[in-house]
Amino acid sequence: MLLCVGNFFGATSEAEWAEYRTGAKKAPIPTYVLGANSPDTLSYFPDVSGCELAENITYLGRRGVFSGCSGLQVAYLSGTEAQQQPAPAHCFSAKDAAELKASLLSSPSFRGVDILLTSPWPRDVGTFANSAGEIDTKKCGSKLVSDLAASLKPRYHFAALEKAYYERLPYRNHMVLQETPQHVTRFIALADVGNTSKKKYLYAFSIVPMSSMDPAELVKQPQDVTENPYRKLRKEAPKSKATLSAEEEPACQFFFDLNKHQGKKRPSDGKERGDSQPKQAKKPPQPTGPCWFCLASPEVEKHLVVSIGTHCYLALAKGGLSPDHVLILPIGHYQSVVDLSSEVLEEVTKYKAALKEFFRSKGKRYVLFERNYRSQHLQLQVIPVPLDLCTSEDIKEAFIAQAQEQQIELLEIPEHSDIAQVARPGTPYFYVELDSGQKLFHRIRGRFPLQFGRCVLASEALLAQPQRADWRQCAAQRPEEAAQARAFRREFEPFDFSLRD
Repeated sequence: MLLCVGNFFGATSEAEWAEYRTGAKKAPIPTYVLGANSPDTLSYFPDVSGCELAENITYLGRRGVFSGCSGLQVAYLSGTEAQQQPAPAHCFSAKDAAELKASLLSSPSFRGVDILLTSPWPRDVGTFANSAGEIDTKKCGSKLVSDLAASLKPRYHFAALEKAYYERLPYRNHMVLQETPQHVTRFIALADVGNTSKKKYLYAFSIVPMSSMDPAELVKQPQDVTENPYRKLRKEAPKSKATLSAEEEPACQFFFDLNKHQGKKRPSDGKERGDSQPKQAKKPPQPTGPCWFCLASPEVEKHLVVSIGTHCYLALAKGGLSPDHVLILPIGHYQSVVDLSSEVLEEVTKYKAALKEFFRSKGKRYVLFERNYRSQHLQLQVIPVPLDLCTSEDIKEAFIAQAQEQQIELLEIPEHSDIAQVARPGTPYFYVELDSGQKLFHRIRGRFPLQFGRCVLASEALLAQPQRADWRQCAAQRPEEAAQARAFRREFEPFDFSLRD
């Protein structure tokens, strides 16, 4: 089938359309279109509830749900958001959006729809995500469409009208550690057909209807999944009609204003940190597929494990930058430091202190980094660097210099701050921590080089081993890895708090 969003009828389409209407031409496959987006094309859509316009070309209607024989559910809303009341015939109103939501949400078994079709983009769709290019997602699009997408939880949401192609990173439809995992949504905007800039206007894909999928398969989270872009919008809707200006909006992402290098602290929802109630410990979520780092998983290469605590464990890195390149990992399944419960975070801190003391005894300082991007299980990479090779300032400057070369905004954050004050759960980021306490942070909004941390440390400015930037080029045979792990375990034993607790 072919689904069309945006303006189906062009400005000079009357003669061409007459051939389809009379049967001289025929659409080769079933084609479903949305209604008018301007008064100019209203005459092409005789029935507001939908109708066949020509053989194999169907107007879906003003709003509703199309259900295919396979069980595929396609929700749709025609027109643009009305700016006046009563709504013009080519516009939808808040009532239209509410009635579409009500028709679906009234079912207790509702989990979402397979596809949502709208002509306007949803407002704020670019929040937490990769760049939409020249399109300002905070100013364009419809808030009613944003609310509709948040409620209907489509697996795919297609839109147009901005004449630009934009494939957003998939986003969650649940709050991590607070709600049962749900499927993700992929938003895809298409450019106008035959545009001279050759922007993508056609998107081909296959889909198994949600109703036919295994629940565990349906809720699998891709590695590049982001937070829901509409969550803040929905929380604020009942509080006030007042909206933030575009200049104020970025502050909602951080408790620290990272636009200022000195990291001026912002209040968290107007409350001091000490006033909040302690959170109850939550069980870590279960992985949606095989995980190489959950300690109970058969995929874990246990010969690399060098220490096991109550909530965390240490393992040598496979293909490490050096024989004592080690990972701090939670035993349970957590995606990032921001997601950790208090007791797991406490043990992470103990391991960092033990490793600092251990490496200092060997004349080294450590560099720790985390990449919460295209990874499903938290890995804190800890790499020792000889004290006489470079200072902490040298390491910091090397990271900042390479970040600038690759147009990555790597900002220094206050030493006393916690990573959870800078990034919320679900936010993709890259984080560096030196054993001097200095911290660097980059919030990932688009693509990010997966080996960036290794590349900086392997560069001529630091370890001078650029050939080891890719771990796959450094992987040793299993017997050699096991021997390295045994040697590390023996040397680390006097510093290993887990053997004394």
